[in-house]
Amino acid sequence: MKTLMIGDCVGRPGRKILTQKLAQMRREMELDLIVLNVENSAGGFSITASVAQELFAAGVDVMTSGNHIFDKKEALEIIKHEPRLLRPVNYVPTLPGSGIWTGEVKGNPVAVINVQGRVFMPPSDDPFRAMDATLAALDPRYKIILVDIHAETTAEKIAMGRYLDGRVSAVVGTHTHVQTADEQILPKGTAYMTDLGMTGPHDGVIGMQSSLVLERFLSGLNVRFEVSDGDLQLNGVCIEINDETGRAINVQRINVKAC
Repeated sequence: MKTLMIGDCVGRPGRKILTQKLAQMRREMELDLIVLNVENSAGGFSITASVAQELFAAGVDVMTSGNHIFDKKEALEIIKHEPRLLRPVNYVPTLPGSGIWTGEVKGNPVAVINVQGRVFMPPSDDPFRAMDATLAALDPRYKIILVDIHAETTAEKIAMGRYLDGRVSAVVGTHTHVQTADEQILPKGTAYMTDLGMTGPHDGVIGMQSSLVLERFLSGLNVRFEVSDGDLQLNGVCIEINDETGRAINVQRINVKAC
C-alpha cells in the first residue's frame, strides 16, 4: 500500500494547492490513501463543514488535527458525525469525536491514529500510555497503522517514533509547520519523519503574514494573525507499506510547489 501523509493545511492557500495537485499526485504516485492534518485549514484555525467537504472533494481520505481543532465551535458538531475527522486520542474522553479511524484500503484493514504531545502544549493525557491503550484495543488484523503525533518538540516526536517502532507502520510529526529532512525507516520497520511540514503559504511565518507576527514579537501585544498567501507548497511524506506485515518498505519526503 502507498500512502501520502500531508503536513498541516493552512487556510485557503493550503486548500488551493491541495485542489490543484492531489488528483494528479494520486494518479502519478499510485496512492491508495491520503491523510491530511487539517487543524489550521479554516482561516488558519480549526475547520468548518464547508472546508471539510472541500478537502474530501479534493481527494483527502482521512483528516488528523491537533491543539487548534476546537478553536471553532462548529468543529465540535462536525466531528460527532464524521469518523474520518480525528482529534487527538489522548484528549479528555468526554469530548466528541475519536482519535482513531479504521477502515479498509485495497481490501487491507488500515488504522489512522492521532495523538498529541505534552511538552509546551495544552494539557492532555500521557501520549505514550494513550498509544499503548489504543493499540491494545485494536483488532490484531490491523497491520497497517499510521500515527500522526502533533507535538512541539523534536525530542518528544522522536521518542514516540522509537517507542512505537515495530508496532505501527509509520509515525510522523505535525504542528511546527517546518518540514524536517530526517525521513527514515527505523530498525524494526516503522517509517518515521519528525515533521511533515506545512501545506500552504511559505512566504510568511509558519503560514501567517510576517508583518503581523513581527508586530507581536516586537510589541508584546496579542496581535491577530492573518494567513499569508504566497509561495504555495505541499509538504508531506509518501510511505510504501507491505500489506501483509504492515512494515514500511520505502519512505520519500514530498515538497511540491503550486503551478
